[in-house]
Amino acid sequence: MMSDHESTRRSVLRASALVAVGGAAGLAGCAGGSENGGGGDEETPTETATQTATQTATDTPSGGSDGGESFGGWLDDVDNYDGVVDETGADEVTVEVGTEANGGYYGFGPAAVRVSSGTTVTWEWTGQGSSHNVVAEDGSFESELVAEEGHTFSHTFESAGTVKYACVPHEALGMKGVVVVE
Repeated sequence: MMSDHESTRRSVLRASALVAVGGAAGLAGCAGGSENGGGGDEETPTETATQTATQTATDTPSGGSDGGESFGGWLDDVDNYDGVVDETGADEVTVEVGTEANGGYYGFGPAAVRVSSGTTVTWEWTGQGSSHNVVAEDGSFESELVAEEGHTFSHTFESAGTVKYACVPHEALGMKGVVVVE
């Protein structure tokens, strides 16, 4: 028999995966409520998690000290995101890969960072949470899939803009990040 903690965790993970695949709007129609005969007592935790995720995404702004930047909802399911860390003026910035977040070692630390044009961001693996990679949503960079502690991958950001990235195997768990280039 599954414990309440395991059941809740599975429901949240299932809802997170649905958000990643279908988006919050798609979930509202797919949650399987009683109106269309689906659902039942077994689906209640998933429906609750889905409603909570949808409500959070629409009712509260993402972020904290960053002025509420939402990045189009990209970081809504990233539980270690609490604002954009300002590193403007630094020539080099390090982001940890495999920090504790999202129910395990499935986070980037920090999740969002602001840098100046010309800054080199280096991602450094902690060796936690199995194999990770760093892949830009726009295809501008991609690291190899690595589990080794101390491994690094660097990219120099030359143009102003916002670059979203993720660990592909763990994106559905919320392992995503953002680099804001000024």
